[in-house]
Amino acid sequence: MDIEKLVRENIRRLTPYSSARDDYKGKPGVFLDANENPYGTLNRYPDPYQQELRSAVARQKGVDKESLFIGNGSDEIIDLTLRIFGNPGTDKVMIFPPTYGMYEVSANINDLGIVRVPLNENFQINVTEAEKHFSDSSIKVMFICSPNNPTGNCMHPENIEYLVSQFRGIVLLDEAYSDFSDKPSFIRKTERYPNLVVMQTFSKAMGLAAARIGMAFADPAIIRYFNKVKPPYNVSGINQKAALSKIAEGISFRDQVKEIIRERERMAGEIRKLPLTRKVFPSDANFLLVKVTDADMIYEKLVNNDIIVRNRSSVVENCLRITIGTPNENDLLLEAV
Repeated sequence: MDIEKLVRENIRRLTPYSSARDDYKGKPGVFLDANENPYGTLNRYPDPYQQELRSAVARQKGVDKESLFIGNGSDEIIDLTLRIFGNPGTDKVMIFPPTYGMYEVSANINDLGIVRVPLNENFQINVTEAEKHFSDSSIKVMFICSPNNPTGNCMHPENIEYLVSQFRGIVLLDEAYSDFSDKPSFIRKTERYPNLVVMQTFSKAMGLAAARIGMAFADPAIIRYFNKVKPPYNVSGINQKAALSKIAEGISFRDQVKEIIRERERMAGEIRKLPLTRKVFPSDANFLLVKVTDADMIYEKLVNNDIIVRNRSSVVENCLRITIGTPNENDLLLEAV
């Protein structure tokens, strides 16, 4: 697949902004080139390409640094993908609802049409229905969320790979919750499929939601376009350091993931026993989707007890999405319901 043919013509022609840190790449000296205040501890612009952080992530994930992009949260990666590959007013994206809402919001912001192929009754992709749209060359980006938000389940890996191999546009696979699943990541598949972009994040398993650090793994040609289009200093120095510190912790965050998974299974069992529960859907994520008797009423009752879950009735009828908290927080929820 020729990625260049998928890129918007004006993006191919674009001359990117060149910051002071682009012009000078030598060792630290007397910096009088970026109009910074010479005083303070946060007075210098951060590394625009996050070289130290990218090297650390590349080592951790076992990938080449040139195949990795660091974004200001995954939402920046979603937006950049649409700006690079989607022509406003003419092109479209494909989504599989119910799924993460920012795919549709970002498509609307970029004036792209939306082709919706609903998940089946088991919250899996209907591959046959998706394929019916592959002849439409205006569909430039396909979004797959696995484990999916808000349903919690992984898509069948063989279906994902089939779609990536057959679709003639960009497939953005969102693996934000993959650390809570025993299914293998598709990161290494980017070496085989040049149209595949795999997203992961520091927000979930790594516990850095406030730092807004997203990761994209893709063919170096796509990564170069991300760097070409992104704002010059898209990830702050403070947040880069926070991510580096989290990586340096090593095994500790993995212990937290194991604890969250244990609590997820405990909570699923306890919630199933409740009279108000109609179904607890299987989860590969750090949350449970629960079908209840009256989601609106239960949500309000919980809020009145200072316990906030997510009411997802607007996308899955009478369903609440319950994030797994600490054992104490989970016990408070069970007591309240």
